[in-house]
Amino acid sequence: MPRSAGHNWVAQLAGGTSVLLSVRGVPSSRQNDSMRSPAKSRPRTKPPEQRRDELMNAAERLFLAHGVGATTIEQITSRAEVAKGTFYLYFSSKDDILAALRDRFALELLAKIKAAIAEKKKEDWKGKLAAWAAATVSGYVESIRLHDILFYGSRPAAREGLVDNIVIDHLVELLKAGATQGAWSIDDPRSTAVFLFSGLHGIVDDAYSQQKRVQRSRLTDWLERLCFRAVGLPPR
Repeated sequence: MPRSAGHNWVAQLAGGTSVLLSVRGVPSSRQNDSMRSPAKSRPRTKPPEQRRDELMNAAERLFLAHGVGATTIEQITSRAEVAKGTFYLYFSSKDDILAALRDRFALELLAKIKAAIAEKKKEDWKGKLAAWAAATVSGYVESIRLHDILFYGSRPAAREGLVDNIVIDHLVELLKAGATQGAWSIDDPRSTAVFLFSGLHGIVDDAYSQQKRVQRSRLTDWLERLCFRAVGLPPR
C-alpha cells in the first residue's frame, strides 16, 4: 500500500500488533526533521547591491587581465559565480557595466579629494586648492592602469571625459566658493576647472610616457603651481 499524504501509516509489529506512525495531515517527528533540513542548507539570497558589486568587481578584474574587448559577459558571470541571466537584472550590456565602473572610479576619486580638502581649515583656500592638486594626482597615479582600461580601453571619444564629470563639477564649486570669499579672482570657473583637470591628465600621461618611474612629488608640485597661476595666486 503506498504511503501518501492524507493516509494513516501503520507498522506491523511482532505478534500482529499494529502501531499508528502518523495520522492524516500530521507528520511524524522524523518527517518534520526531513522537512526542516533542506531549509537549513538553502543559501541566502544576497542583497541586490552586493550582487551588483560582485558583478562589477568580476568585470573589473577581467578587464584588467584581458582587456575590455576580449572579455565576455559569460566570463563575467562565471567569475562572479552567477547565472548569465542574473547579469541582465543589473546591466543591459557590457558597455553598461563599463559605464558603471567608470562612475565608481570617479566617485572613489572624488571621495579622496573631498577628504583631503576637508582636512584644511575653513579659511585656508590656498591649502584647499593645493589639497585638490595633491589628492587628484595621487588618485590618478595610484590607479592609472585601471583608469586607462576603463576610459581608453573601449576607445571613447576624447570629449566624453568632460561631459558629466563629477570631479570637474566639484572643482567648479570649489573655485566659485573661493572667489565668493575673495580668495582669488577668476572670470570663468568652469573653463578654469576644465583647464586644470586637462592639465592633470596631460602632465601624468606625459610623465608615464617619458619616465620609467614617475615622481609623484614633482607632478604634484607642478599641478599645484598650475592651479595657483590659474587663479592668480603666488606659489607657496
